Amino acid sequence: MSNGIYRLAAALLALGIFLFDILAPLEGAIAVLYVLVVLIAARTSSPKDVLTAALGTITLTLVAYSISHGFGNFGSPALRAIVSLAAIGIATMLSLQSQAATATLVAQARLLNLSHDIIFVRDYHGVIAFWNDAAEQVYGWSAEEAKSSVADELLETKYPAERVAIEAQLLETGRWEGILEQRTKSGARLILDSRWAAQRDRFGKVVSVLETHTDITERQAAHTALVRSERRYRRMFDSSRIGVIEEDWSAVRNELAILQQAGSVSVSDYVARHPEFVDRARRLVRIIDVNPALLSMVCAEDPKHWMATLDDVLSDSDRSFTGALLAFARGDSFYEGETEMIGTDGRIVPVLFAITFPTAADGDNVLVYVVNITERRQAQDAIQQAQAELAHAARVATLGELTASIAHEVSQPLMAIVTNGEAGMRWLRRDPPDLHEVETALGRVTGEGRRASDIVKRIREFLKKAPARQTELTMTALVEEATALVERELARAGVQLQVELHAGLPNVRGDRIQLQQILVNLLVNAAQAMSGQDGRRLLSITAELSSADTIEINVSDSGPGIPPEHFQRLFDPFFTTKQDGMGMGLAICRTTAEAHGGRLVAESKPNHGATFRLTLPVIDEDTVQ
Repeated sequence: MSNGIYRLAAALLALGIFLFDILAPLEGAIAVLYVLVVLIAARTSSPKDVLTAALGTITLTLVAYSISHGFGNFGSPALRAIVSLAAIGIATMLSLQSQAATATLVAQARLLNLSHDIIFVRDYHGVIAFWNDAAEQVYGWSAEEAKSSVADELLETKYPAERVAIEAQLLETGRWEGILEQRTKSGARLILDSRWAAQRDRFGKVVSVLETHTDITERQAAHTALVRSERRYRRMFDSSRIGVIEEDWSAVRNELAILQQAGSVSVSDYVARHPEFVDRARRLVRIIDVNPALLSMVCAEDPKHWMATLDDVLSDSDRSFTGALLAFARGDSFYEGETEMIGTDGRIVPVLFAITFPTAADGDNVLVYVVNITERRQAQDAIQQAQAELAHAARVATLGELTASIAHEVSQPLMAIVTNGEAGMRWLRRDPPDLHEVETALGRVTGEGRRASDIVKRIREFLKKAPARQTELTMTALVEEATALVERELARAGVQLQVELHAGLPNVRGDRIQLQQILVNLLVNAAQAMSGQDGRRLLSITAELSSADTIEINVSDSGPGIPPEHFQRLFDPFFTTKQDGMGMGLAICRTTAEAHGGRLVAESKPNHGATFRLTLPVIDEDTVQ
């Protein structure tokens, strides 16, 4: 609509000038006023309108000249007409150039408005001359509000250095880049990545400055949070009292990827067939960083001296890496185990470890948390030693009660030896000597001597303080030897013993002395439980196959049973109902049974006796073969 008004105004002005030129009595270059028509047409920003106005005004000038003077007279009127035509031509040329320059500036301004970056132009004194759309959206001030304002005052700019130094750099190089802080209309503070470019006139003086800003507030906040997180992680990493190792498993991941691409066998099958792959994988795991707690654990002072491969720090006896490797191949996020590390001083450090595996998108660095269990190992050894001491004491205490029975058993074969020896001597003194009877007597002496030797040997092994020996045992021999040790004690207590062993029982594996101790302790306890009752005192021991892989041995008595208030504490250490008891017998029996992979439980009904059930695993025949 505004362009139509300009066109109408130009046409009316041209018509008025034409009429005035042909009707006015004045002599002068009235046609020069057509320049105004061209200038008005130029306001439409259309070159076509300028050219149309120029051609129209030239035509009107020529028509008015021909009407007023004709073309036969070339005096001063002709000179004035030529001047008017020249003025129209010059005005037309300048208008077209102005339109072209304006179109260029408009196109540039349009491009600047299309940018997502904040752009504004100011003069050297800071007064804003241009303000793009992104600046309006981010800062909140419209272009009309921002123009003619001083940028630093409007935006309350905070510079990373002195403003004088920044201006000096701008004057020297024509450019400046840096991070600064500005405010919006709402009062929010923005962190901006700023770039300045100076525009100079032909004399080299800075006339304007183009400022381009990128809002990095969120990026800066994220970076700050990342730095803070890294510092927190590093502080936790360094101050943790648990050893932490950061390892690079990227080379291992590449090796596993090659195996999986081949696809012939699974990783677990491949590892089982090629154990050398595990050794190569250990050498591929690089140690990136360790915390001070880990350095103290391995007696290292400088972490650089300990940066090596995993193969350099694990002991030769390590078997945990295979499981960790398979867990990594499966994509598990966690794996834990127990292994041994080699300290810088050459000593072996037993440790518990837990590995956290990242996903493929998170990278290939893993964290290994390590706990030194040297003291725990020492405590376990001490506990085992104490258990061995207590077990030995219990064996001695048990045998102390059986001393009379043992002496009787040994005296019997000794007396038989003396008797048979004297009989042999008598048969030799006869005339003639009866050599057959002498041979028979000597045979009896030899047999009784072996019997006495076996009794002494069995007692010595029972009392011997030696490490446990795992051997293959037959159930028949185990029960017979245990009952033989307590036979005299049971007879003196008036206890009738019944032994029932099912035929074809498989063998078990264990320490013969320790398993005998369990049975002897149970038999003696049963005999003592029935010592104060009248009537028949029956003690039975049975052995049968309870399942395909378990033998069950039951020791039952006809005594008063176990009181309900004592039942829950029956296997507690130092709990006893005997006046001279130590309270360790049943506790050691249960521990010994569990150490052999079995169980020891008790059952009792008041006034119906007690039953102790011992279960032991049998030997797998396939494994034996």
